[in-house]
Amino acid sequence: MSYGGGTALQGAVYQRLVTDPAVADLVGSAVHDAAPADFSGGTYVTLGPESVRDASDVTGRGAWHDFVVSVVSDEAGFQTAKDVAAAVTDALTGQELALARGRVVGLWFLSAQARRVEKAGKRRIDLTFRARIEL
Repeated sequence: MSYGGGTALQGAVYQRLVTDPAVADLVGSAVHDAAPADFSGGTYVTLGPESVRDASDVTGRGAWHDFVVSVVSDEAGFQTAKDVAAAVTDALTGQELALARGRVVGLWFLSAQARRVEKAGKRRIDLTFRARIEL
């Protein structure tokens, strides 16, 4: 197994989201590697947890990367967050993702969980994706 594609995948996902026109139209430049400490309101996208499993075989090294991209919004209701979540999903699954190291064999949407963060008055949608990387 190799975790060698982890940094490359994170960088490629981040780059795709900050340059995607539909995502930018909805959140501007509010795509972050970690939740912003100075959140003053609105909607943002953040990269979240990742779990990795070995996918090596006789042809070479590889890994399955399950990773989360979260949409957080203080807008009333879920509509804004769902619109952003749809744009994120389209951006990541709609075209090939180029890595600085390794190659993405496939990238799939797995699941979404939408919930209220009551104490903070926010809505949050966690999108889980799976990428298969060969190194």
